[in-house]
Amino acid sequence: MKKIVLSFSIKFLNFCDWLHALTWAALPLVLIGALLLSPSVLSAQSLSGLLGTPAPTSTKQAPVDPLNRTTPRSAIFNFLGACHAERYRLAARYLDLSKIPADQRYQLGPELAKQLADVLDRDPRFEVDLLSDSPEGALNDGLAPDLDPLVKLTTGDDSSALLLQRIQQQGLEVWLVSNDSVPRIADIDAIESASEIEKKMPSVLVKHRILDTPIWIWISLAALTLLLFVLSRMLSILFLAIFAPLADRFDKSLKTYRLESLTDPLRLLISLAVFRAAMEFVTPSALLRDYLLKLMAFLATLGVAALAMRMIDIASTHIQGRSGTERALAYSVFPLGLRIVRIGVFLIAGLVILASWGYNTNAILAGLGVGGLAVALAAQKTIENLFGAVALISDRPVLVGDFCQFGTLTGTVEDIGLRSTRVRTNDRTMVTIPNSSFSTMTIENFSRRDRMWFHPTLRLRRDTTPEKVEEMMDTTLAILRDHPQVQLAEVPVRFTKITDYSLDLEIFAYVDTPNFDEYLKVQTALLLKLLEAGQRHGVGFAIPVAESITINPPDASPPARSDFRPGAEPQSEPPPLD
Repeated sequence: MKKIVLSFSIKFLNFCDWLHALTWAALPLVLIGALLLSPSVLSAQSLSGLLGTPAPTSTKQAPVDPLNRTTPRSAIFNFLGACHAERYRLAARYLDLSKIPADQRYQLGPELAKQLADVLDRDPRFEVDLLSDSPEGALNDGLAPDLDPLVKLTTGDDSSALLLQRIQQQGLEVWLVSNDSVPRIADIDAIESASEIEKKMPSVLVKHRILDTPIWIWISLAALTLLLFVLSRMLSILFLAIFAPLADRFDKSLKTYRLESLTDPLRLLISLAVFRAAMEFVTPSALLRDYLLKLMAFLATLGVAALAMRMIDIASTHIQGRSGTERALAYSVFPLGLRIVRIGVFLIAGLVILASWGYNTNAILAGLGVGGLAVALAAQKTIENLFGAVALISDRPVLVGDFCQFGTLTGTVEDIGLRSTRVRTNDRTMVTIPNSSFSTMTIENFSRRDRMWFHPTLRLRRDTTPEKVEEMMDTTLAILRDHPQVQLAEVPVRFTKITDYSLDLEIFAYVDTPNFDEYLKVQTALLLKLLEAGQRHGVGFAIPVAESITINPPDASPPARSDFRPGAEPQSEPPPLD
């Protein structure tokens, strides 16, 4: 069983190392891979597509805004997508230009849209996911029900904040940048102009943009990723140099490779925290920042899950290192418990990732609940086996390593899984029993004995005299009393039967050991002493055979012939044939 646990742990550590290497490779690659994403693809995601089921249709279709301006978040996300595609005339439709003179809207609208995109790109505190994703907007922001904050400037002046407003447009309720905020966009963009760093850089690094982000920011983020990889590696070496001797000193069970397993997720989490802090100074565009934050949320969740997994492995190894009953319980409960915990951690991590990406987890859980009912009906046996495993763990009729008899088979329990229990028989064959069946069997657990019953029957020969029987009983009692591991009953030696071929002496005692091998040694020693006692007293042991004895008296006459008659001459023998 130790080999099985060690093999599983090594495989899990290898998987986490692979995952760590993948995350480090994914962080710089996402900067290029984000180019392949389009807002139209991301905005097309929906809960029905996530669950793999089509959205319910109705006979009367409700009017739908073709620009997807139904919530503050969707409006700004699609606005940034239009600006990224340099479709500024389309982006201008996300602005309320009602206070701009009608003859200037065609010219000023695209310019204001581009300036607003620049303002949002330069503000490191702006995140699309912080906007409300409800058609009613954020109702607890202290503003009017039809207003939502878009961005607040570093001055902290409420009058300089840009707002979103819900208005009626062609029979639809849509969210636009408010008409009061649109005239201030040009002034705010002038204040939030190029930084001093960009003024000192070559123009090619500032003017050329990818995802509305200058080339120099892309280079800075890629260099920061490589720098964090090297520095985190050096910190992990320093961590092991400090804590490995302390672990060997205070806890021998905490091996060095266990500490090494903790360094990879810690490196990832610390690097992500530093990377996020650096984004306040090296500010990518709002659209790229949204992509990066989603990726960082994904990697951080995986890092926390991996760290939790490895801490659970360390705790399980520490508990499994105990001896006696606790160790047997650990080998039985912990493999099954670890599987359940790992599944739970991954499910929670998945829900956290979906929530950070803006999906409604309550609707997902509700959908899974309905779908789970259908799955439960289709997988009754599987669920029955799962509950059987829970019953085995909670009631604990057997543990891993127990020698037991179940039905007509006898063997040692090697593993209690989620679906089945595996038992190694005395013939060294492996028997796999579904937990639903195993939990309902009558199980005789030989490993739970506190002592073992010594109950042989001495069958003396039928012709043994009463005096010899009594001597044999006294000698047997003395043999039992002299052995230090034998516990006697009130009447340990009993004369129980007189059969056709034997006189039965029954022994009733216990050998004070739960170990079967040790019991066999004690039993062998006692039986040999009983044989020696029988030989010493001249007492033989009966075997179940029948003896036939024929006695002929010495003066017995030969039997008379049946054809003899008095006075008759004996008949002569017939002459031989020629």
